Amino acid sequence: MQTNQETLGALERRIDMSVLTADIDKDVDARLSRMARTVKMPGFRPGKVPMKIVAQTYGAQARSEAIGAAVEKAFGDKVREQNLRVAGYPRIEPKEAAGDGLLEFSAVFEVYPQVPLGELSGQKVERPVLTVGDAEVDKTIEVLRKQRTTFSRVERAAAEGDRVAIDFAGRKDGELFEGGQATDFPFVIGAGSMLKDFEEAVKGLTAGESKTFDMTFPEDYHARNLAGQTVQFEITVKGVEEAVLPAIDGDLARSLGVADGDVAKLRDEVRANLEREVKRRIQARVKEQVMEALLAANPIEVPKALVEAEANQLAENAKRDLEMRGMKTKDIPVEAAWFSEQAVRRVKLGLIMAELVKAKELFAKPEQVRALVEDMAQSYEDPAELVRWYYGQPDRLAQAEAVVIEDNVVEWVVSQAKTTDNAVSFDELMGNNAA
Repeated sequence: MQTNQETLGALERRIDMSVLTADIDKDVDARLSRMARTVKMPGFRPGKVPMKIVAQTYGAQARSEAIGAAVEKAFGDKVREQNLRVAGYPRIEPKEAAGDGLLEFSAVFEVYPQVPLGELSGQKVERPVLTVGDAEVDKTIEVLRKQRTTFSRVERAAAEGDRVAIDFAGRKDGELFEGGQATDFPFVIGAGSMLKDFEEAVKGLTAGESKTFDMTFPEDYHARNLAGQTVQFEITVKGVEEAVLPAIDGDLARSLGVADGDVAKLRDEVRANLEREVKRRIQARVKEQVMEALLAANPIEVPKALVEAEANQLAENAKRDLEMRGMKTKDIPVEAAWFSEQAVRRVKLGLIMAELVKAKELFAKPEQVRALVEDMAQSYEDPAELVRWYYGQPDRLAQAEAVVIEDNVVEWVVSQAKTTDNAVSFDELMGNNAA
């Protein structure tokens, strides 16, 4: 068996291999001999089928297996000899013109890139800083109250925040248009479920009052036949209800899981949950910057085979997510190509982080994994049960270990980069600025 290697690109290689046909013939004979010991055929006892008949029946299969094994061995030997890290599977190409007594093949494949770790001292990371205080607790409790809003009928004109029930009919060029009419339709003024101009027209009306008005749909309205068009609506208010928020008392506390209704305990729980959420969001922001810093400091090419595999996995994940939402994915084309850019990024980060973890010994320590699991468990009703669940299966614990390793990488990069602290508001961190 002879081999030689050729570099086709930064990561692509080709190995030409020649295997002696005599060695393949010998392997074929050995395979047929093993088959003959147990093969069953009508008219013969097991193990008594003549070798000639065995060869006629199974010869092609044995030769195919022998050739596959010879090529696999030749390829494996060369890979080990050259200390190559193969990415994906090789493409085997037989050669037509082979020498006497030889079968010749080429294996085209990709190798993993070398990842020389770059300097991170020039990279910038901005770390958000926020301390949870009474104001943040108050805001969160207010959100919880609004989530439990009830409505009470009132005899007055509709205003911002009221829930109204209306009949309406919309006409374009004097004709009713599809989706432009409803009876006893409820909505909250200011909640954003209706167009602003429509809501403004309802304000000031009392139950039993009607109104006709013109309204122009936005240019980017989802219904193309109405986008930018002016129509006429007729509306009749059927009822007006004002919002009633629950008091901050024992009933609210009990509804939020505080068994004895102690409002002080409720505030403590809200504060603890907020602190965990703030910590998580800060970590997420820092992590995103760290990943960008790693990509900027370590530009590498990645094997197409790995990118393709990652894109296929992302596509499968998307299909599963759609199915969990009750959609039939057979009717929804989900193509791996849609995820190519994301796949390239994920593969690059995976290779860079693996090299960094190995070089800087950022592996997960048992005590770190335990601390992470226990911290995640704090938001559950029975924290000990979640801890047992994680430690009950190795694959579950591996997920926690992966998170710890990622956290170790983030911490190390932050220590090397130009890191500055930046105070942020509660609304900004929580994404409430648009509210």
